[in-house]
Amino acid sequence: MTLARTSPGKVNLLLNILGRRADGFHTLETVLQPVAVCDELEFTRAGQTVRLTCNLPGLPTDAGNLVHRAATAFLAAASIHEGVKIHLTKKLPIAAGMGGGSGNAAVTLLALNELFGAPLDAAKLHAIAASLGSDIPFFLQDRPALATGRGELVTPLDAFPAFRGVFIVLIHPGFGISTAWAYRELAKFPAALHGQPGRAEKLLAALQAGDLARAAGEFYNSLEAPALRKHPVLALYQEFLRAHGAAAALMSGRGSPTVALAPGRGAAEELVEKFKTRFGAHGWTAIAAL
Repeated sequence: MTLARTSPGKVNLLLNILGRRADGFHTLETVLQPVAVCDELEFTRAGQTVRLTCNLPGLPTDAGNLVHRAATAFLAAASIHEGVKIHLTKKLPIAAGMGGGSGNAAVTLLALNELFGAPLDAAKLHAIAASLGSDIPFFLQDRPALATGRGELVTPLDAFPAFRGVFIVLIHPGFGISTAWAYRELAKFPAALHGQPGRAEKLLAALQAGDLARAAGEFYNSLEAPALRKHPVLALYQEFLRAHGAAAALMSGRGSPTVALAPGRGAAEELVEKFKTRFGAHGWTAIAAL
């Protein structure tokens, strides 16, 4: 039996870092939105070990890959002495702040739990996910969410009325930003490192009230402070997109993707064409409904 699953990405509509914790992690509040741009995975019970293959030859297929680590952790937690063969088809850009690897890991946990007859309950799956990475628990469900703590405390939310008819434009410039670098550099920006609590509440109120214009003023990402200083082209992207019809534009996660919101597919397609005319077509772009 083979299970085929899609693994969607995410964007951070808000990433408000509130300070560094004693354990080295950061306390934060973030509003996460799934996006229907997906990797693909296939799972088959086979052999005695975890065997991972991938369409990208340069991507690790051993314990250096979150899919492999998630599968190994699942089999150990469920006391399963059987192996699994997994094939990963990457379509999301790598190391791009869109949660590709985290989503892959969460989908692996859910798929293997189904493939082996549901030996683990939701709480155990969440515990494994949180142990593997702060972003992973979000991908155990498919709704927008508020995440707090270090990102592992996830509260699912209903679809935002402000996004009715809205399309998202995703732009990856062809380079990534290291998570470790971004958080290390954040120490040079005290206001961004110690953000003002309550930003998430204000953004959610606007999104749930159906007021995209008000919500646009509440989108925020603490990690833009170091990222835009090192890569000023990202600031130019945002300025251009806003000037050409985007309701909002910001960086997602640790970067480097730029996220823009457009009032309809036609407007989103036009925005991408204008962007490519201005900046070239060498990067990665995608459009999806919200």
